[in-house]
Amino acid sequence: MPGTPRQSGAGHNQDVDDSGNGLRADTLVATVRGVLPSLTPAAQTVARLILEDPATVARSTITELSAASGTSEATIVRTARLLGFAGYPQLRLALAAAAAQPDRLVPGDLAPDDPLSEVIQKVARAESEAINDTVAQLTSERLGLVVEAIVGARRIDAYGVGASGLVAEDVAQKLLRIGLSSHAFQDAHLALTSAVLLKPGDVAIGISTSGETPDVIEPLTRAREAGATTVAITNNPRSSIAELAEHVLISAGRETEFRPGALASRISQLLVVDCVFVGVAQRTFDSSQEALASTRRAVKEFTRRTSPARRQP
Repeated sequence: MPGTPRQSGAGHNQDVDDSGNGLRADTLVATVRGVLPSLTPAAQTVARLILEDPATVARSTITELSAASGTSEATIVRTARLLGFAGYPQLRLALAAAAAQPDRLVPGDLAPDDPLSEVIQKVARAESEAINDTVAQLTSERLGLVVEAIVGARRIDAYGVGASGLVAEDVAQKLLRIGLSSHAFQDAHLALTSAVLLKPGDVAIGISTSGETPDVIEPLTRAREAGATTVAITNNPRSSIAELAEHVLISAGRETEFRPGALASRISQLLVVDCVFVGVAQRTFDSSQEALASTRRAVKEFTRRTSPARRQP
């Protein structure tokens, strides 16, 4: 409901470790990547060094990191605190723990002269890391709240543009196949038209890698004002869309020269969508199975009637 606090524990502290001392080691780098656009320019400089070479940062004193980043020691301490740590020593410890998983800290960026055999390996690695990082941040509690909302919804909207729009289409198509009234909108005007007509109990899902896409934020805002339950799928837990939504599911994906942020995140967004879909299908097993059987039968009959072999005299 409008004005109610988010229920899914989203926000800058959602991935703290069990001690409450900053981000968990297994998701630290991915989360820093996601919140990067929300940081101040000086903090971004420090964060980029963490992303480019986290193992070296883990070995650096605050004085050494200050010299390497061209920022003050006070900025480094503030950056560590923005990331949920008490100070720089705690950030170094988390980075050292992440460095104990060396396979996850190798940059592996694509280069213009990479042979295709290496392209295959690097793309596969990036996809795998995106999935692993998303799984590490996707808790059953957050997922369960979204599943519960969708199961009880009269109607489900999904908003997204560009690559995230394709993900919106995917979630709407999946839910439609199991008999739920779901629609995807990539056009902001149509999204707004639908959003203002939602009612309490309906669900609106906003999908944005950056979490700052106006064409997604505005309809999600209107949906919330109309009383709908709002869900965000985003890389950035500190973004505008994350602050707006009642439930936030974090995806992950690393941007490179050949893989812009939206493309890098699509595989992880689709993973989140698949988990939501399976959870809903489990909760509505009998009706979902009946709907899937009916849709398969309709498509099969249509294909048989319209196949070239059937049309020959």
